[in-house]
Amino acid sequence: MEAEIPEFFRAVFSASEGSDEGEELKALTVALIKTTEADDLLCVTVHTSERLCGCIFFSRLTYDEDPRKVVLMSPVAVATDRQKQGIGQKLIAYGLEQVRQAGAEVAVTYGDPAYYGKSGFQSMTPEFARPPHDLSQPYGWLGQSLNTKEFRPIAGPSRCVSAFDQPGLW
Repeated sequence: MEAEIPEFFRAVFSASEGSDEGEELKALTVALIKTTEADDLLCVTVHTSERLCGCIFFSRLTYDEDPRKVVLMSPVAVATDRQKQGIGQKLIAYGLEQVRQAGAEVAVTYGDPAYYGKSGFQSMTPEFARPPHDLSQPYGWLGQSLNTKEFRPIAGPSRCVSAFDQPGLW
C-alpha cells in the first residue's frame, strides 16, 4: 500500500490543482514516507475493497520552547470521485483522535479555513504559533487543541520533519 500513496496524491492534486501540483505532492509524500522516523509520522487511509479512497498524514512539529506535543496535519487527499461525501471530514476526525490518543496536544494545518474549520481548526497568526517557514498565505495557518485545555499560543520557533523543511511548501 505504501507504494500506491504517492501516486494517489499525484492523481488527486493533478485533477484539482494541475500536474505541477500533483507532482509536488507525489514528491512530498515519497519524502515523508522515506525520510521520516516512524515515531514522527502517522498515515491514515480509507479504502474500499477495490482501492484507496482517502489519505492523511500527521508529522511532528517541534517547538523547543513549548512542552506540548504538536502535529502537523498535511497533506490530506480524497479520491476525486469520492469527494463531497463526508470521507475527508471522517478521515480527519479519525486521524485527530489517533494522534490525540498517542499524546499529541495540538494539531496544526495549512489550508482552507472553510474546509478545516468544520473539523475544529481555528485561524491563528504566525505570532500565535510560528510556522517553520514564512507563509505565502497566512490566512491558511490553522490550529486546535486536542485536549480539553484552552488553546494557548505555542512558544518559540518551530521545526518540522525534513520532508516539509522546504520554504516553497509554505
